[in-house]
Amino acid sequence: MTTADITPTGTQADSPTAPAPTSAAHAPTATAHGASSAAATRTERRTALASTVRPGARVRPEHARRHNRALVLQALYRAEGLSRADLAREVGLTRVTISDLVADLIAEDLVVELGVRADSRPGKPATLLDINRAGFAILALDLSKDAVFRGIVSDLDGTVLHREELAVDGITGDAAVEAAARVLDRLVAAAKAPVLGVGVGSPGIVDIDGTVLNAPNLAWSDVPLQAILADRTGLPVQVANDANTAALAERTFGGGEADMMLVRVGRGVGAGIVIGGTLVQGAASGAGEIGHVVVGTDGGDRCACGKDGCLETWLAIPRLTERLDAAADDAARRAILVEAGERLGISLAPVVGALDLGEVVLSGPLDVLDGPLLDSAVQTIRNRTMASVHGHLSVRMTALGRDIVVLGAAVMVLTGQLGVS
Repeated sequence: MTTADITPTGTQADSPTAPAPTSAAHAPTATAHGASSAAATRTERRTALASTVRPGARVRPEHARRHNRALVLQALYRAEGLSRADLAREVGLTRVTISDLVADLIAEDLVVELGVRADSRPGKPATLLDINRAGFAILALDLSKDAVFRGIVSDLDGTVLHREELAVDGITGDAAVEAAARVLDRLVAAAKAPVLGVGVGSPGIVDIDGTVLNAPNLAWSDVPLQAILADRTGLPVQVANDANTAALAERTFGGGEADMMLVRVGRGVGAGIVIGGTLVQGAASGAGEIGHVVVGTDGGDRCACGKDGCLETWLAIPRLTERLDAAADDAARRAILVEAGERLGISLAPVVGALDLGEVVLSGPLDVLDGPLLDSAVQTIRNRTMASVHGHLSVRMTALGRDIVVLGAAVMVLTGQLGVS
Protein backbone atom coordinates (compact mmCIF):
# COMPACT_ATOMS: atom_id res chain seq x y z
CA MET A 1 0.00 0.00 0.00
CA THR A 2 1.11 3.55 -0.59
CA THR A 3 1.04 6.25 2.05
CA ALA A 4 -2.37 7.29 0.72
CA ASP A 5 -3.85 3.95 1.76
CA ILE A 6 -5.51 2.99 4.98
CA THR A 7 -3.32 0.45 6.74
CA PRO A 8 -5.07 -2.46 8.48
CA THR A 9 -2.60 -3.96 10.91
CA GLY A 10 -3.51 -7.41 12.19
CA THR A 11 -2.09 -8.31 15.62
CA GLN A 12 -3.33 -10.03 18.73
CA ALA A 13 -6.95 -9.30 19.43
CA ASP A 14 -9.31 -9.81 22.30
CA SER A 15 -9.35 -13.59 22.01
CA PRO A 16 -9.37 -15.99 24.97
CA THR A 17 -5.90 -17.26 24.13
CA ALA A 18 -4.24 -13.90 23.54
CA PRO A 19 -1.62 -13.16 26.22
CA ALA A 20 -2.47 -10.29 28.51
CA PRO A 21 -0.08 -7.33 28.57
CA THR A 22 0.95 -7.98 32.13
CA SER A 23 4.25 -8.40 33.84
CA ALA A 24 5.89 -11.79 34.39
CA ALA A 25 7.82 -10.38 37.32
CA HIS A 26 5.57 -12.11 39.85
CA ALA A 27 5.84 -15.54 38.22
CA PRO A 28 7.95 -17.99 40.26
CA THR A 29 9.80 -19.24 37.17
CA ALA A 30 10.54 -15.86 35.60
CA THR A 31 14.05 -15.68 34.20
CA ALA A 32 16.32 -12.72 34.79
CA HIS A 33 15.77 -11.68 31.18
CA GLY A 34 12.00 -12.06 31.59
CA ALA A 35 11.97 -9.99 34.76
CA SER A 36 14.06 -7.32 33.08
CA SER A 37 11.74 -7.25 30.08
CA ALA A 38 8.71 -7.02 32.35
CA ALA A 39 10.24 -4.09 34.22
CA ALA A 40 11.01 -2.39 30.92
CA THR A 41 7.44 -2.94 29.77
CA ARG A 42 6.06 -1.38 32.95
CA THR A 43 8.39 1.60 32.54
CA GLU A 44 7.30 2.06 28.92
CA ARG A 45 3.65 1.96 29.99
CA ARG A 46 4.14 4.59 32.65
CA THR A 47 6.14 6.80 30.30
CA ALA A 48 3.33 6.63 27.73
CA LEU A 49 0.65 7.82 30.14
CA ALA A 50 -1.11 10.96 28.96
CA SER A 51 -0.76 13.61 31.65
CA THR A 52 -3.84 15.27 33.07
CA VAL A 53 -1.84 17.26 35.62
CA ARG A 54 1.10 19.33 34.46
CA PRO A 55 3.80 21.29 36.23
CA GLY A 56 3.03 24.99 36.06
CA ALA A 57 -0.71 24.51 35.55
CA ARG A 58 -2.76 27.25 37.26
CA VAL A 59 -5.14 26.07 39.96
CA ARG A 60 -7.28 27.72 42.60
CA PRO A 61 -5.71 27.88 46.08
CA GLU A 62 -8.19 25.44 47.60
CA HIS A 63 -7.17 22.84 45.00
CA ALA A 64 -3.45 23.50 45.11
CA ARG A 65 -2.46 20.81 47.60
CA ARG A 66 -4.47 18.10 45.83
CA HIS A 67 -3.01 19.22 42.52
CA ASN A 68 0.55 19.17 43.87
CA ARG A 69 -0.01 15.78 45.45
CA ALA A 70 -1.13 14.39 42.08
CA LEU A 71 1.94 15.93 40.41
CA VAL A 72 4.22 14.12 42.85
CA LEU A 73 2.44 10.78 42.54
CA GLN A 74 2.38 10.96 38.74
CA ALA A 75 6.08 11.85 38.54
CA LEU A 76 6.96 8.92 40.79
CA TYR A 77 4.66 6.53 38.95
CA ARG A 78 6.26 7.31 35.60
CA ALA A 79 9.89 7.40 36.73
CA GLU A 80 10.27 4.61 39.33
CA GLY A 81 12.90 6.09 41.59
CA LEU A 82 13.33 9.84 42.19
CA SER A 83 14.86 11.77 45.06
CA ARG A 84 13.13 14.69 46.73
CA ALA A 85 15.41 17.03 44.81
CA ASP A 86 14.57 15.23 41.57
CA LEU A 87 10.87 15.68 42.32
CA ALA A 88 11.30 19.39 43.01
CA ARG A 89 12.95 19.85 39.62
CA GLU A 90 10.48 17.58 37.84
CA VAL A 91 7.25 19.18 39.03
CA GLY A 92 8.46 22.73 39.67
CA LEU A 93 7.76 22.89 43.41
CA THR A 94 10.04 23.99 46.24
CA ARG A 95 11.98 21.40 48.19
CA VAL A 96 10.11 22.39 51.35
CA THR A 97 6.76 21.74 49.66
CA ILE A 98 8.02 18.45 48.25
CA SER A 99 9.31 17.29 51.64
CA ASP A 100 5.96 18.10 53.24
CA LEU A 101 3.98 16.26 50.56
CA VAL A 102 6.30 13.26 50.59
CA ALA A 103 6.08 12.98 54.37
CA ASP A 104 2.29 12.80 54.15
CA LEU A 105 2.38 10.25 51.31
CA ILE A 106 4.83 8.05 53.21
CA ALA A 107 2.57 8.21 56.28
CA GLU A 108 -0.31 7.03 54.07
CA ASP A 109 1.89 4.20 52.73
CA LEU A 110 1.41 5.50 49.18
CA VAL A 111 5.12 6.28 48.79
CA VAL A 112 8.10 4.25 49.98
CA GLU A 113 11.80 4.94 50.29
CA LEU A 114 13.91 2.63 48.14
CA GLY A 115 17.27 3.40 49.72
CA VAL A 116 20.12 5.70 48.83
CA ARG A 117 21.18 6.29 45.25
CA ALA A 118 24.54 4.86 44.24
CA ASP A 119 26.16 8.17 43.33
CA SER A 120 29.71 9.32 42.77
CA ARG A 121 28.77 12.94 43.29
CA PRO A 122 30.03 14.73 46.45
CA GLY A 123 27.75 15.23 49.40
CA LYS A 124 25.18 13.09 51.15
CA PRO A 125 23.68 10.40 48.85
CA ALA A 126 20.05 11.08 47.95
CA THR A 127 17.29 8.77 49.12
CA LEU A 128 15.17 7.47 46.25
CA LEU A 129 11.38 7.35 46.43
CA ASP A 130 8.72 5.41 44.56
CA ILE A 131 5.00 4.79 44.64
CA ASN A 132 4.21 1.75 46.74
CA ARG A 133 3.40 -0.32 43.67
CA ALA A 134 2.77 -3.61 45.40
CA GLY A 135 1.27 -2.08 48.53
CA PHE A 136 -2.24 -1.65 47.10
CA ALA A 137 -4.59 -3.67 44.92
CA ILE A 138 -6.91 -2.55 42.16
CA LEU A 139 -10.04 -4.56 41.38
CA ALA A 140 -11.37 -4.39 37.83
CA LEU A 141 -14.41 -5.95 36.13
CA ASP A 142 -15.35 -6.48 32.48
CA LEU A 143 -19.10 -7.03 32.01
CA SER A 144 -19.06 -6.80 28.21
CA LYS A 145 -18.67 -10.45 27.26
CA ASP A 146 -21.63 -12.36 25.86
CA ALA A 147 -21.33 -15.39 28.17
CA VAL A 148 -19.00 -14.48 31.03
CA PHE A 149 -18.28 -11.68 33.50
CA ARG A 150 -14.55 -11.34 34.10
CA GLY A 151 -12.58 -9.70 36.90
CA ILE A 152 -8.98 -9.23 38.01
CA VAL A 153 -6.93 -8.15 40.98
CA SER A 154 -3.90 -6.13 39.91
CA ASP A 155 -1.15 -4.09 41.52
CA LEU A 156 -0.64 -0.42 40.70
CA ASP A 157 1.41 -1.34 37.62
CA GLY A 158 -1.48 -3.28 36.08
CA THR A 159 0.15 -6.64 36.71
CA VAL A 160 -2.63 -9.23 37.02
CA LEU A 161 -2.33 -11.07 40.33
CA HIS A 162 -5.64 -12.96 40.36
CA ARG A 163 -8.52 -13.70 37.97
CA GLU A 164 -12.19 -14.54 38.41
CA GLU A 165 -14.81 -15.51 35.84
CA LEU A 166 -18.53 -16.25 36.14
CA ALA A 167 -20.71 -17.74 33.41
CA VAL A 168 -23.67 -15.43 32.68
CA ASP A 169 -25.06 -16.76 29.41
CA GLY A 170 -28.69 -15.65 29.21
CA ILE A 171 -28.60 -13.76 32.53
CA THR A 172 -30.13 -10.26 32.45
CA GLY A 173 -31.77 -7.68 34.71
CA ASP A 174 -31.36 -7.93 38.48
CA ALA A 175 -29.74 -11.35 38.11
CA ALA A 176 -26.96 -9.79 36.02
CA VAL A 177 -26.41 -7.10 38.67
CA GLU A 178 -26.11 -9.81 41.32
CA ALA A 179 -23.69 -11.75 39.10
CA ALA A 180 -21.44 -8.69 38.78
CA ALA A 181 -21.56 -8.23 42.56
CA ARG A 182 -20.62 -11.88 43.10
CA VAL A 183 -17.53 -11.53 40.91
CA LEU A 184 -16.55 -8.42 42.85
CA ASP A 185 -17.06 -10.24 46.17
CA ARG A 186 -14.62 -12.91 45.01
CA LEU A 187 -12.07 -10.29 44.00
CA VAL A 188 -12.34 -8.56 47.37
CA ALA A 189 -11.72 -11.90 49.09
CA ALA A 190 -8.71 -12.61 46.85
CA ALA A 191 -6.98 -9.25 47.34
CA LYS A 192 -3.85 -9.59 49.47
CA ALA A 193 -3.27 -5.84 49.88
CA PRO A 194 -5.47 -2.84 50.76
CA VAL A 195 -7.81 -2.11 47.86
CA LEU A 196 -7.27 1.28 46.23
CA GLY A 197 -10.55 1.12 44.32
CA VAL A 198 -12.77 -0.72 41.89
CA GLY A 199 -13.13 -0.04 38.16
CA VAL A 200 -15.94 -1.52 36.06
CA GLY A 201 -16.42 -1.58 32.29
CA SER A 202 -20.12 -2.07 31.51
CA PRO A 203 -21.94 -2.33 28.20
CA GLY A 204 -24.45 0.38 27.34
CA ILE A 205 -24.69 4.09 28.05
CA VAL A 206 -23.21 4.98 31.44
CA ASP A 207 -23.47 8.46 32.96
CA ILE A 208 -20.86 10.31 34.97
CA ASP A 209 -22.27 8.93 38.24
CA GLY A 210 -21.87 5.32 37.13
CA THR A 211 -25.54 4.70 36.41
CA VAL A 212 -26.14 2.42 33.44
CA LEU A 213 -28.80 4.39 31.61
CA ASN A 214 -29.46 1.76 28.99
CA ALA A 215 -27.83 -1.60 28.23
CA PRO A 216 -30.29 -3.53 26.04
CA ASN A 217 -28.33 -6.78 25.98
CA LEU A 218 -28.43 -6.98 29.79
CA ALA A 219 -31.97 -5.54 30.02
CA TRP A 220 -30.60 -2.74 32.22
CA SER A 221 -32.28 0.66 32.37
CA ASP A 222 -31.28 3.34 34.90
CA VAL A 223 -29.35 0.83 37.00
CA PRO A 224 -27.18 2.67 39.59
CA LEU A 225 -24.45 0.05 39.30
CA GLN A 226 -21.70 2.20 40.82
CA ALA A 227 -23.78 2.95 43.92
CA ILE A 228 -24.91 -0.67 44.25
CA LEU A 229 -21.37 -2.05 44.17
CA ALA A 230 -20.01 0.70 46.44
CA ASP A 231 -22.72 0.04 49.02
CA ARG A 232 -22.06 -3.68 48.87
CA THR A 233 -18.29 -3.46 49.33
CA GLY A 234 -17.69 -0.12 51.07
CA LEU A 235 -15.03 0.61 48.44
CA PRO A 236 -14.67 3.50 45.99
CA VAL A 237 -16.16 2.29 42.69
CA GLN A 238 -16.07 3.81 39.21
CA VAL A 239 -18.26 2.49 36.39
CA ALA A 240 -17.92 3.50 32.74
CA ASN A 241 -18.88 2.18 29.34
CA ASP A 242 -16.70 -0.79 28.39
CA ALA A 243 -15.65 0.73 25.05
CA ASN A 244 -14.58 3.91 26.84
CA THR A 245 -12.49 1.94 29.32
CA ALA A 246 -10.98 -0.01 26.43
CA ALA A 247 -10.10 3.27 24.74
CA LEU A 248 -8.33 4.40 27.94
CA ALA A 249 -6.32 1.18 27.94
CA GLU A 250 -5.42 1.53 24.25
CA ARG A 251 -4.34 5.13 24.72
CA THR A 252 -2.36 4.33 27.89
CA PHE A 253 -0.90 0.88 27.20
CA GLY A 254 -1.46 0.24 23.48
CA GLY A 255 0.16 3.28 21.91
CA GLY A 256 -3.16 4.69 20.66
CA GLU A 257 -3.00 8.04 18.90
CA ALA A 258 -4.34 11.30 20.33
CA ASP A 259 -7.23 11.24 17.84
CA MET A 260 -8.56 7.71 17.72
CA MET A 261 -11.63 5.52 17.93
CA LEU A 262 -11.68 2.15 19.68
CA VAL A 263 -14.48 -0.11 18.43
CA ARG A 264 -15.38 -2.83 20.91
CA VAL A 265 -17.11 -5.90 19.46
CA GLY A 266 -18.52 -8.55 21.76
CA ARG A 267 -22.00 -9.16 23.17
CA GLY A 268 -22.80 -5.79 21.58
CA VAL A 269 -20.92 -3.11 19.65
CA GLY A 270 -19.72 0.19 21.06
CA ALA A 271 -16.89 2.66 20.63
CA GLY A 272 -14.71 4.95 22.69
CA ILE A 273 -13.58 8.19 21.03
CA VAL A 274 -10.44 10.07 22.02
CA ILE A 275 -9.87 13.56 20.61
CA GLY A 276 -6.75 15.51 21.46
CA GLY A 277 -5.87 12.83 24.00
CA THR A 278 -9.15 13.31 25.90
CA LEU A 279 -11.97 10.80 26.08
CA VAL A 280 -15.19 12.21 24.61
CA GLN A 281 -18.30 11.64 26.77
CA GLY A 282 -20.99 13.42 24.75
CA ALA A 283 -23.96 15.55 25.79
CA ALA A 284 -25.84 12.58 27.27
CA SER A 285 -22.87 10.27 28.03
CA GLY A 286 -23.54 8.39 24.80
CA ALA A 287 -20.55 9.29 22.63
CA GLY A 288 -19.44 6.26 20.61
CA GLU A 289 -22.75 4.39 20.99
CA ILE A 290 -22.71 3.14 17.40
CA GLY A 291 -24.13 -0.32 18.04
CA HIS A 292 -27.73 0.86 17.93
CA VAL A 293 -27.40 3.01 14.81
CA VAL A 294 -29.34 1.54 11.89
CA VAL A 295 -26.90 0.78 9.07
CA GLY A 296 -28.35 1.05 5.58
CA THR A 297 -31.92 1.36 4.35
CA ASP A 298 -32.60 -2.31 3.59
CA GLY A 299 -33.87 -3.29 7.02
CA GLY A 300 -32.32 -6.26 8.80
CA ASP A 301 -32.80 -8.40 11.88
CA ARG A 302 -34.62 -7.11 14.96
CA CYS A 303 -32.21 -5.65 17.52
CA ALA A 304 -32.46 -5.93 21.31
CA CYS A 305 -33.26 -2.19 21.34
CA GLY A 306 -36.37 -2.77 19.22
CA LYS A 307 -35.16 -1.36 15.89
CA ASP A 308 -34.36 -3.35 12.76
CA GLY A 309 -30.92 -3.41 11.15
CA CYS A 310 -28.77 -1.87 13.89
CA LEU A 311 -25.02 -2.36 13.54
CA GLU A 312 -25.14 -4.89 16.39
CA THR A 313 -27.43 -7.16 14.35
CA TRP A 314 -24.67 -7.41 11.74
CA LEU A 315 -21.59 -7.40 13.94
CA ALA A 316 -22.27 -8.54 17.55
CA ILE A 317 -20.36 -11.76 18.12
CA PRO A 318 -23.25 -14.04 19.22
CA ARG A 319 -25.30 -13.18 16.10
CA LEU A 320 -22.31 -13.24 13.78
CA THR A 321 -21.08 -16.56 15.14
CA GLU A 322 -24.53 -18.08 14.71
CA ARG A 323 -24.59 -17.08 11.04
CA LEU A 324 -21.06 -18.33 10.48
CA ASP A 325 -21.85 -21.70 12.08
CA ALA A 326 -24.84 -22.07 9.77
CA ALA A 327 -22.84 -21.24 6.62
CA ALA A 328 -22.63 -24.02 4.05
CA ASP A 329 -18.96 -23.57 3.13
CA ASP A 330 -15.93 -21.28 3.34
CA ALA A 331 -17.22 -19.07 0.52
CA ALA A 332 -20.45 -18.49 2.40
CA ARG A 333 -18.55 -17.72 5.61
CA ARG A 334 -16.37 -15.21 3.80
CA ALA A 335 -19.43 -13.50 2.29
CA ILE A 336 -20.95 -13.13 5.77
CA LEU A 337 -17.74 -11.58 7.13
CA VAL A 338 -17.39 -9.24 4.14
CA GLU A 339 -20.95 -7.99 4.59
CA ALA A 340 -20.43 -7.43 8.32
CA GLY A 341 -17.24 -5.49 7.55
CA GLU A 342 -19.08 -3.40 4.98
CA ARG A 343 -21.78 -2.48 7.51
CA LEU A 344 -19.06 -1.53 10.00
CA GLY A 345 -17.34 0.63 7.38
CA ILE A 346 -20.63 2.35 6.52
CA SER A 347 -21.10 3.30 10.17
CA LEU A 348 -17.50 4.46 10.66
CA ALA A 349 -16.97 6.51 7.49
CA PRO A 350 -19.01 9.55 8.60
CA VAL A 351 -17.27 9.58 12.00
CA VAL A 352 -13.83 9.32 10.42
CA GLY A 353 -14.68 12.11 8.00
CA ALA A 354 -16.25 14.40 10.61
CA LEU A 355 -13.49 14.03 13.21
CA ASP A 356 -10.47 13.49 10.95
CA LEU A 357 -9.36 10.53 13.04
CA GLY A 358 -5.83 9.24 12.80
CA GLU A 359 -6.62 5.71 13.90
CA VAL A 360 -9.46 3.22 14.28
CA VAL A 361 -8.71 0.24 16.53
CA LEU A 362 -10.87 -2.89 16.71
CA SER A 363 -11.13 -4.99 19.86
CA GLY A 364 -12.79 -8.40 19.75
CA PRO A 365 -12.15 -12.01 18.67
CA LEU A 366 -9.22 -12.10 16.28
CA ASP A 367 -10.49 -15.11 14.35
CA VAL A 368 -13.69 -13.26 13.48
CA LEU A 369 -12.65 -9.63 13.06
CA ASP A 370 -9.24 -9.92 11.41
CA GLY A 371 -9.03 -10.86 7.73
CA PRO A 372 -12.05 -10.46 5.40
CA LEU A 373 -14.13 -8.43 7.87
CA LEU A 374 -11.36 -5.92 8.63
CA ASP A 375 -10.36 -5.66 4.97
CA SER A 376 -13.97 -5.04 3.96
CA ALA A 377 -14.37 -2.30 6.58
CA VAL A 378 -11.18 -0.61 5.38
CA GLN A 379 -12.27 -0.69 1.75
CA THR A 380 -15.70 0.68 2.62
CA ILE A 381 -14.21 3.58 4.59
CA ARG A 382 -11.94 4.38 1.63
CA ASN A 383 -14.86 4.30 -0.78
CA ARG A 384 -16.93 6.64 1.40
CA THR A 385 -14.37 9.28 2.46
CA MET A 386 -12.03 11.67 0.70
CA ALA A 387 -8.44 10.60 0.14
CA SER A 388 -7.28 13.59 2.20
CA VAL A 389 -9.15 12.08 5.16
CA HIS A 390 -8.44 8.37 4.82
CA GLY A 391 -4.91 8.77 3.46
CA HIS A 392 -3.38 9.03 6.94
CA LEU A 393 -5.86 6.73 8.70
CA SER A 394 -4.70 3.46 10.25
CA VAL A 395 -7.26 0.70 10.90
CA ARG A 396 -5.91 -2.14 13.02
CA MET A 397 -6.64 -4.72 15.68
CA THR A 398 -5.64 -4.01 19.27
CA ALA A 399 -2.61 -5.80 20.68
CA LEU A 400 -3.87 -5.68 24.26
CA GLY A 401 -5.75 -8.97 24.16
CA ARG A 402 -8.55 -10.04 26.45
CA ASP A 403 -7.59 -7.69 29.29
CA ILE A 404 -8.18 -4.44 27.41
CA VAL A 405 -11.32 -3.51 29.37
CA VAL A 406 -9.99 -4.42 32.81
CA LEU A 407 -6.74 -2.55 32.11
CA GLY A 408 -8.78 0.52 31.21
CA ALA A 409 -10.83 0.07 34.38
CA ALA A 410 -7.57 0.02 36.35
CA VAL A 411 -6.54 3.29 34.69
CA MET A 412 -9.83 4.81 35.88
CA VAL A 413 -9.00 3.86 39.46
CA LEU A 414 -5.46 5.25 39.27
CA THR A 415 -6.80 8.51 37.90
CA GLY A 416 -9.76 8.75 40.24
CA GLN A 417 -7.95 7.85 43.45
CA LEU A 418 -4.40 9.13 42.90
CA GLY A 419 -4.65 11.59 40.03
CA VAL A 420 -2.28 9.39 38.05
CA SER A 421 -3.18 9.07 34.40
